[in-house]
Amino acid sequence: MTGSPFVLGIDGGGSTVRAAVVSSDLQLRGQSQGPAANPGTVGRESAAQRIQDAVRAALDDAGLEPGQIAAVGIGVAGAAAAHAEAWLRAVVRDVLPGALVAPSADYEIALVGALGRRRGVLVLAGTGSLAYGMNAAGESALAGGWGYLLGDEGGGCWLGLEGLRAVIRADDGSGPETSLSGALLAALEIDRPRDLIPWLYGAGTPRTQAIAALAPIVLEQAAAGDAAAQEIIARAAHHLAHLARTVISRLSLPAPDIAFAGGLLGALNPLSAALCRELDLPALPVPRHPPVIGAARLALDLLDWPASP
Repeated sequence: MTGSPFVLGIDGGGSTVRAAVVSSDLQLRGQSQGPAANPGTVGRESAAQRIQDAVRAALDDAGLEPGQIAAVGIGVAGAAAAHAEAWLRAVVRDVLPGALVAPSADYEIALVGALGRRRGVLVLAGTGSLAYGMNAAGESALAGGWGYLLGDEGGGCWLGLEGLRAVIRADDGSGPETSLSGALLAALEIDRPRDLIPWLYGAGTPRTQAIAALAPIVLEQAAAGDAAAQEIIARAAHHLAHLARTVISRLSLPAPDIAFAGGLLGALNPLSAALCRELDLPALPVPRHPPVIGAARLALDLLDWPASP
């Protein structure tokens, strides 16, 4: 293979966008991070600008010019290649016109990064939630990922909403008292539960990011022993495990490797621990690489270059 030995991976998550320049042996040469790039929440124009800014910053960090990048792997939350391939290609083309493009999805690059190959099952819980898998025959299956209005049970936005619902039930007297009331209202700088109404419905745009940002507080209160928060976490783990089992069944995978991804499952906490128990995992799965490196591996596959495990 002739040409540049560098490829670039792009991971456009619901909370951040990351770009990484790597060599053919997956050695990191430059990287960058920027704000959320989900076109469903920030709009396609803003998402494209944020992705392109991250690419330019990663190139600057690597000390490289655009023409030195041979291929790009890209996965963006809310813009899977199955329905947004043309947009993904256009976003990359505007900043790296000479590079080949491997359009993907945020969940596929997370699977490839975590397990080092296109095989196994990924459970993702970030702003949203889903399970994705691929078997040895190259067949894939996706469960979840429907967005905050239709699903995403167990994800950050769902956890935040369930926490707020516990607060309003406690205020109504239809649910138990909970430490979530004080913790969540303080985080939002709101004095009374009824003030949640104008905060939520008067914003003009969806509060998905602000609601998802409450998820760590729900985890904290569960760890501190609050019964309402613990019940929310138990339901979240059950939802996520059901997604994983659905994918495993659809792909007829007897004993697949399982990976976790997303901000809620990247470290040991009440949710990740509960999910390990639900799936009979002895310990928290440790990914080989982050999703942005999974995207770079897809770029290397496109060039038919070997990559390190």
